Amino acid sequence: MNDEERGGGPPSPAPDGGASSEPYSHKGLTYPLGRRGPETGESIALAPGVGWARLPLPGSLKHINIWLLDDDSEVEGGVAIVDTGLDIAVVREAWEALLAGPLAGRTATRIICTHFHPDHIGLAGWLAERFAARLWMTREEWLFARMLTADVRDAPPAEALAYWRAAGWDEAMIAAEAEKGWGRFASVVSPVPVAFVRMRSGDTIRIGARDWRVVVGTGHSPEHACLVDEAGGLMISGDQVLPRITSNVSLSLSEPEGDPLGDWMESIARLKSLPDSLLVLPSHGEPFTGLHARLDALDGGHRMQLDALHAHLAEPRRAVDCFGPLFARRVDASVFGLATGEAMAHLRRLEVEGRAICEIRDGVHWYRAL
Repeated sequence: MNDEERGGGPPSPAPDGGASSEPYSHKGLTYPLGRRGPETGESIALAPGVGWARLPLPGSLKHINIWLLDDDSEVEGGVAIVDTGLDIAVVREAWEALLAGPLAGRTATRIICTHFHPDHIGLAGWLAERFAARLWMTREEWLFARMLTADVRDAPPAEALAYWRAAGWDEAMIAAEAEKGWGRFASVVSPVPVAFVRMRSGDTIRIGARDWRVVVGTGHSPEHACLVDEAGGLMISGDQVLPRITSNVSLSLSEPEGDPLGDWMESIARLKSLPDSLLVLPSHGEPFTGLHARLDALDGGHRMQLDALHAHLAEPRRAVDCFGPLFARRVDASVFGLATGEAMAHLRRLEVEGRAICEIRDGVHWYRAL
C-alpha cells in the first residue's frame, strides 16, 4: 500500500503532472531523473557501468526496476543482472526485447536476487539456465524460494486455515480462499536453481569496476540483500527502501510468533548508518536521494500507526477490525490478504512491546490494549 493508502499523503507527482525527466524534489527526497523511467526494451545509463531497465508487473505497482551492471570479470561484455521479474508471458517478452536490444551480444555472468518474492526471483532460474550463470542470493531468501516452489498442493495446509481464522476471517472467506488451492508462488516462478552463491551481510562483491557491499535488511523478507557502492555513491535497495510506497510487512504463516515489524524498524536504524548522499535505486518508483529522510518517514509512519492502533484497542479487536487505524483506503478483496498480514504484524509488535495482550477464543485472536 502506498503512503496515501496509509494516510501519509499522495504519491508525489512531477511538477508538470506527467512523466517528466526533469529533476524535482518532494517530501525531503530529490529525484534527479524525474518521473520518466525506461520503456519496455530500453536501458537508461545511471552511472558508468550501471543500467536501469523496467519489467511489467500486474496490479497497481505496474513495474519492477531491474539493474544491469557491467561485469567483465569472467567474459568481455558480461553483465550482472539484479532482479528478474515474474515468470509470466508479458515479462518474458520484455526480456526478449532487452536481450535483442541493449543487451544484444552480451552474456549474463550472474543473476543476483535481492529477495525471494516472485517479482524479484520469478525468472532467475530461466535466465540462469539460458546463460549458464549462477544465482546469487542470501541463504534464507534462497531457501524460502526453494521451499515455496516445492510446496504445491490441492488445498491449503491446516495452519493456513487457522491463520485466517485467527485474524477474524469468516468461514465463507476461508472457504473461498481454500478453493484457490495452494502453491500460487510456483505458478509465477521458474524453477529455482539447486545451486547458488551465498551472499552474506558485510560481503564485498566486485562487479566490473565497482565494489558492492551487501547490507541485509529484515521485516519485509527474512534476509533481504541491499547492495551499496559507497565509493560510487549508489545503493540498490530492492524493496527495503522505496520512495513513495511502504513495503509490506506481514506476520507470516511460517513464523506466527515472529515480530516482523520489530525487525523492520531495527533494519531502518541500521540503514541510517549509510551515507545520506547515496543515490538510491529502488525496485519500484524512481531513483532518489534523501535516504535518511525516507527512513525517518518510514519509521515515524509505523510508530504513528502503532499509537493509533493502541488507542483503537480500548475494546477487544480482531485483525480484521483494525484496518481503519492502519489504512486510509477501503480494504477490498484485492488487498485483503496483504492488509490482514500487516494488521497482524502491527498487533504482534504491540504485544511484544507489552502494550497489548492477545486472548484466543474459538481460534480467533482478540487483542486489547494494556
